[in-house]
Amino acid sequence: MQMIKIRNLNKNFGKLQVLKNINLEVEQGEVVSIIGPSGSGKSTLLRCLIGLEEADNGVIEIKGISREARHRYQEMGMVFQGFNLFPHKTVLGNLIEAPLLVNKLERKQAVELAENLLVKVGLLDKKDSYPSQLSGGQKQRVAIARALAMQPDIMLFDEPTSSLDPELVGEVLTVIRDLVNEKITMLIVTHEMGFAREVSDRVIFMDEGEVLVDTVPDKIFNIPEHERIKVFLDKIL
Repeated sequence: MQMIKIRNLNKNFGKLQVLKNINLEVEQGEVVSIIGPSGSGKSTLLRCLIGLEEADNGVIEIKGISREARHRYQEMGMVFQGFNLFPHKTVLGNLIEAPLLVNKLERKQAVELAENLLVKVGLLDKKDSYPSQLSGGQKQRVAIARALAMQPDIMLFDEPTSSLDPELVGEVLTVIRDLVNEKITMLIVTHEMGFAREVSDRVIFMDEGEVLVDTVPDKIFNIPEHERIKVFLDKIL
């Protein structure tokens, strides 16, 4: 099943065009990594996809249906580079908030779901802790669990390790690898090239608001044909 279809998507911030005629398709269970230099439109693409930014024109279809932003938001989970946890709520409180308010789960159901997800990310023992009591890696694992609590069909990751100290990156990538093994449809904006090469079915390279290349990892990393990609990889690898 085709989970995502984007056609001729454009987005401007004032006079600056940050997305230029983006076309993209993602099948169910595919893992697609999005790489490219800072300012190339990667994060804006995810934000338009989930409905946090409104595109100026173009079509976004989820599972074959063109959906309004609020419905797209319910179909997807998004993990941000800055965690975005509620500081005044415990870990458990962060996880049950949306299932209670949006999905209208009973509290017992929401708590059971949240605890199962905390087991998945290895943080059940932190369920009564507050974000200020957690490391960066733990916060990001909680953020992943919180996104999964809405039981989304698609997961979006916006540079999920960029705010972490190097020694904490691995614990977050391990959780994402587990989701890959569960065949969850994912789009991952990342600067972790080794990780992108390992987990992705396809890798997209963006520059100046355009998709320059959309291909398999081996081709983009081992035999890049586009000169801009060669320059980028020479600097980052």
